Amino acid sequence: MKRVDMIVKAPFFYTMEGDGLGFKEDVAMVVDGGKIVEFAPVKDVDDMYKAEEVLELDHHAVMPGFIDGHMHTSDNLFRGLAQDTNSWMMYGVQPFANAGEWPEKISAGRLSIIEAIKAGTTTLGDYHYVMDETTDFIHKTGARGNLTLMLRAAKQKVYKPGELYEFDDEAGEIGLKQNIEYYDKWHNKDGRIRVLFGPQGADFVSPELLMKIQKAAKERNTKIHMHVQQGDRETYQIEKKYGKRPTAFLDDLGFLDETLIAVHLTDCTDEEAALIAKRGASMIVNPGSIGIIDGIVCPSMAFQEAGGNVALGSDQAPGNNCHNIINEMKNVCLFNKLKYQNPEIMPAWRALRMATIEGAKAIGVDDVTGSLEAGKQADFIAIDLNAISMMPVYTYPMRNIVPNLVYSARGCEVALSAVAGKVIMKDQKVLNVDEEQIKSEVAKLPEEVGKRAAAEFHEINGTNAHFMREDRL
Repeated sequence: MKRVDMIVKAPFFYTMEGDGLGFKEDVAMVVDGGKIVEFAPVKDVDDMYKAEEVLELDHHAVMPGFIDGHMHTSDNLFRGLAQDTNSWMMYGVQPFANAGEWPEKISAGRLSIIEAIKAGTTTLGDYHYVMDETTDFIHKTGARGNLTLMLRAAKQKVYKPGELYEFDDEAGEIGLKQNIEYYDKWHNKDGRIRVLFGPQGADFVSPELLMKIQKAAKERNTKIHMHVQQGDRETYQIEKKYGKRPTAFLDDLGFLDETLIAVHLTDCTDEEAALIAKRGASMIVNPGSIGIIDGIVCPSMAFQEAGGNVALGSDQAPGNNCHNIINEMKNVCLFNKLKYQNPEIMPAWRALRMATIEGAKAIGVDDVTGSLEAGKQADFIAIDLNAISMMPVYTYPMRNIVPNLVYSARGCEVALSAVAGKVIMKDQKVLNVDEEQIKSEVAKLPEEVGKRAAAEFHEINGTNAHFMREDRL
């Protein structure tokens, strides 16, 4: 009898092996040294292995932990402050973003990381200007991070519609230097943290800096995590400066290749999305955020049909309002069914693959996670099938577990999460951090942030300022 760290017993496993969901039953998952050893017959596993820990998940479905490819967790400080408005970035969130201080943003961001983990996310793709403390917190939770320090040369200010960005090239160079330092400090930390390079977008840096960033990423065998053609605002900026749409501009630079993870593609045509995919780049789609911010369904299906890998992302709370990949699975299904007026478009099983193995491929972590296979890290979650939203459970003549997860679940159905064979969340409690203390800290922040933002908020006089005067908020 061989000694191992863990045996996981459950009636149903979704492994994501092959082209489907890799469904298994009557088996147990054996874990040792943080990795999956094998799936053994459940009737024989106790005779084959002696485990330090046995997880008896007798009314659960076990599957890979979710991948959230694109997050701005520190923007959680501004949750609910920029929805339902045009010019979302400059006239919606910017007055509050200008008022928020980084310690406040980082504190609020911790709460959104907890939110994501409790809803089943085990790999977090956070992306912002200040990342050291957030990276340390993600590492402390025990989760996996695919993290990016964002950089830009465009000066931070509220730009009026049609106004071209002012560049500070020295600030861009400093940002690249900081990216390299961040990579050197954190990349491969305990095998759970990977670091990417993060220009905010092609419109926020010069072509020369873009190519320097690409060179730095390639030299370090990592990827570039960047907003690409994320709206008509970006398209306008690139066309005015370079006479081309962003996709053509990046293609002419030689920037569209396997190093690039392209986020959003909001203003891309299907043909442009297909070109990016064919060049070898991958995509992260954020259906909830872009649906709320722009009222647009991004061309993720055109990207997939061209052979590209697409991950799901929750983006940020002043847009999407939550960090919950179950919500994004539902959104990507519903929005595409509406877009194409076809209920068979984007079935639930495909969304689940986007949240797991296809997402892992898109962001470059499929060598360690995204599926439950021998040799991979044991990153898994357990869905409570006794939760009201998951019942009743059918297994014959069809299984309804995945449709219920995608279309009915809310996140609280996730009963357990593990990363590298260590349980990091159980019974909706993140084990390695003090959630109540963090909630108490965040509850104190809005009063001062609101006071600092008020003058600019009223000066801009956007949609939400009108709503306040009209007693609609």
